[in-house]
Amino acid sequence: MQFGRPSGTAPFALSVLSAGGTGVGTTAEDGLAGTISLARTADRWGYHRFWMSEHHAMGATSVSSPPLMVARLIAETTNIRLGAGGVMLPNHAPLLIAEQFGMLEALAPGRIDLGLGRAPGTDGATAGALRRGADANDGFPQQVLELLGFLGDKFPPGHPYRHVHAVPGPWQARENRVPAPSTGPEVWVLGSSPYSAQLAGQLGRPYAFALQFGDADIDTAMRLYRESFQPSDVLTEPHTLVSVPVAISDDPAEAKRQAATSAMAMLRMFKNEGYLLLPPDEVEAYPATTHERQILDAYTSRSFHGTAATVADRLEALQERTGVDEVMLVVGGHSATLDQRGIALIADHYELPYLRTPLLPAAL
Repeated sequence: MQFGRPSGTAPFALSVLSAGGTGVGTTAEDGLAGTISLARTADRWGYHRFWMSEHHAMGATSVSSPPLMVARLIAETTNIRLGAGGVMLPNHAPLLIAEQFGMLEALAPGRIDLGLGRAPGTDGATAGALRRGADANDGFPQQVLELLGFLGDKFPPGHPYRHVHAVPGPWQARENRVPAPSTGPEVWVLGSSPYSAQLAGQLGRPYAFALQFGDADIDTAMRLYRESFQPSDVLTEPHTLVSVPVAISDDPAEAKRQAATSAMAMLRMFKNEGYLLLPPDEVEAYPATTHERQILDAYTSRSFHGTAATVADRLEALQERTGVDEVMLVVGGHSATLDQRGIALIADHYELPYLRTPLLPAAL
């Protein structure tokens, strides 16, 4: 497995996460084109991974199927690892996901990541339409084990799926008398709770913690992951990643304005008004109540916003406190141009390798 290692001057491996942001005034086509452009930029600037998250029925996102976008991005990039951060496994049959990511791994050997989460990635009504059952989350550990069984073609004798095979995969290689793939997709457990941390540790898998979700307790989760970790055939010691919401600009005021657009989207979601990325001017003009202002201010401050140097200081303080191995920058404000400019600024700050183009022009 190709777990991230620090490059440039950063004390951690750096990656990017996108949901295919589609701000008010832009189309789905714009959002998907922006995602492709963002992945190209991350690849060009030497980032380690580019992940996309699964969301449904959310107006501010355009990627409902990360595997589909990974397939497109394989042809658009050359070095960066590509993956889902993540696939919400209770929404899907494990065999189907094993087949999809087996295909992706065959298309880009050694470059595919599969992050697994158990949240629905949407509201309750939409989750019901996806899962057809209120107890879908309860079977998540068993679903993960089934998926790993299909990916490795390793079910114990007597298992009902012992003779069910994911294709492409190891079974097909044996049948066709060709060498089996030396690796498969790199499987991560995602989450923001003690539950996910302990599951990742017990399975001996790398753990990705989502710090973009509210007041998640990363310190407790990291401690539980390391305490419960059991070495596996893919990982001999704990390996961790934290995803952090960012808004980075040469102009700190503009970075804060962009961070506020994401905060407003969260407020709208809490009010059951739909997760939308409004223009910064509209966010600033919103007549918030005292309680709403508290929510907006809290989510804006949780975002690591400002210049590259300011954001880097916060990232390094977080890494020093938690000991994480990798940091993933979660972009997704109203301005796709600022997102691209921002990851270029951080790459330049940390002198990431393989820089092949000058800095992008400043955001409009």
